[in-house]
Amino acid sequence: MKNCKKYSPGYYLPPVGIEELTWYKKDYIEKAPTWCSVDLRDGNQALIVPMNLDEKLEFFNHLVKIGFKEIEIGFPAASQTEFEFTRCLIENDLIPDDVTIQVLTQSRAHIIERTFEAVEGAKNVIVHLYNSTSFAQRQQVFRKSEEEIIKIATDGAQLMLKYREMYPSTKFQFQYSPESFTGTEMEFALDICNAVIDVWKPTPEDKTIINLPATVEMSLPHIFANQIEYMSKNLHERENVVLSLHPHNDRGTGVADAELGILAGADRIEGTLFGNGERTGNVDIVTLAINMYTHGVDPHLDFTNIKESVEIYERVTGMSVGPRQPYGGKLVFAAFSGSHQDAISKGMKWREETGEDRWTCPYLPLDPHDIGRTYDKDIIRINSQSGKGGVAYILENSYGYIIPKAMMSELGYFITGISDNAQVELQPREIYDAFKAEYVNRFAPIDIIDATFNHLSSTKDEAADSMSVRMAAVINGQRFKLEGDGNGRLDAVSNALRTTRYNFDYDFVTYSEHAISGDSNSKAAAYVCIADKTGRQFWGVGTHADIILASVNALVTALNRMNEQLHFVN
Repeated sequence: MKNCKKYSPGYYLPPVGIEELTWYKKDYIEKAPTWCSVDLRDGNQALIVPMNLDEKLEFFNHLVKIGFKEIEIGFPAASQTEFEFTRCLIENDLIPDDVTIQVLTQSRAHIIERTFEAVEGAKNVIVHLYNSTSFAQRQQVFRKSEEEIIKIATDGAQLMLKYREMYPSTKFQFQYSPESFTGTEMEFALDICNAVIDVWKPTPEDKTIINLPATVEMSLPHIFANQIEYMSKNLHERENVVLSLHPHNDRGTGVADAELGILAGADRIEGTLFGNGERTGNVDIVTLAINMYTHGVDPHLDFTNIKESVEIYERVTGMSVGPRQPYGGKLVFAAFSGSHQDAISKGMKWREETGEDRWTCPYLPLDPHDIGRTYDKDIIRINSQSGKGGVAYILENSYGYIIPKAMMSELGYFITGISDNAQVELQPREIYDAFKAEYVNRFAPIDIIDATFNHLSSTKDEAADSMSVRMAAVINGQRFKLEGDGNGRLDAVSNALRTTRYNFDYDFVTYSEHAISGDSNSKAAAYVCIADKTGRQFWGVGTHADIILASVNALVTALNRMNEQLHFVN
């Protein structure tokens, strides 16, 4: 990479000092800008296979559904397809009254004429005029002076006034873009924009849009913000001008450009869903809008069903939303790391316990539910890197099992070991099936078929309460009728088992139980941990409609798991 010296920053700095700028003193965006989707123009021209008419119609309708009030539908003079799409929308009355369509035109007489022909009969139209102004374009492509470039813009602006008079049934708004603004000297960019403003003479009822495109990102975002504030403070008729931005993403900072540009005075943003556009794309309006939402600002765009937007976008464009694309990607909320899962799980539980309204969950800047994502499928994801908290979270939230804290570590290692050996991510159902097969209601080689308990109390000694059991058991294929007493039902069952010839030598470590919620048909779950004489622990989980029998099933399962190691039943 030693050829870097052939490049220079190439920043076109505004002729003001930092003390004259104020954008950097603002900490956040206070309100949403006006949004204009350019998916059907900039986005469409960047596709390997452009959208057909039906696809463009479907995408247009989705943009309306999301809440866009300004939509650039195409460059109708550029091709017959673009012209026909414009006419289709108008002639079939497919444009809602509160939506303004935008059409693009170069500052050339025959193209402007064709553009106005295309929008005849529409209620509300923005005609977007542009010509390139950058130093490189003037020097290398057009080989024209600044004065000649300004004349191209003003000639087009004057011609648009003429055509507006020819179509009185349409409410027109005019927009001008000095294309390649970021490669234009700021004094010249200001001169050409002001020259166009002076032609159009905007009023409060007929505002002009001045759109400043980062056609190619050329600077750090704060330089772009300086350029925007300089323009904002020096445009003619500023109170009657809508200052618009059209950031591209060549340096990967299109979102930052837009956000800082809004702080610097921009009123309007042109961009695309998920950032589709030429080269590295346009600014991603999904990211911009939801960024504002996470700062408490209503973006006035509806992404409460982000999956629908992803599905439609991918189908009609043939493009893909990357798995780590902000907000829309499949994995953007996924936590595989054990420590992340544990923190998220605890944060969610804290939120439930406290009833906190503000969203403060660790590692999640946005509540996934707000954009139609789900916790079980989108957040806690289990692979070999996962931890105990994530496994427990899935079993509780998807299947109703509240795993005891003391059991979580063993269970976590068991599940992640499966993932590690198979080198795959485990889906919630696979986690549940593995948990159930290993820990729940295992009835071989030990099985207690039925059990009847009697509570025994002494009238003389309060501490003498005990439980007796009569039960039928099958151990290694042999049937037993057993009886036993103990200081609780599990102790009574244990003492009954010890009357057989098998070496049931263990101690109880812990016990818990709860009612099951979720998708399971069982009504109660019990958890038993026992330890052999060396201290090794064995967990069992029992389920049953009767919590007493659930606890018996849990003990039986723990014993069968212990037998796998000790082989005391043979």
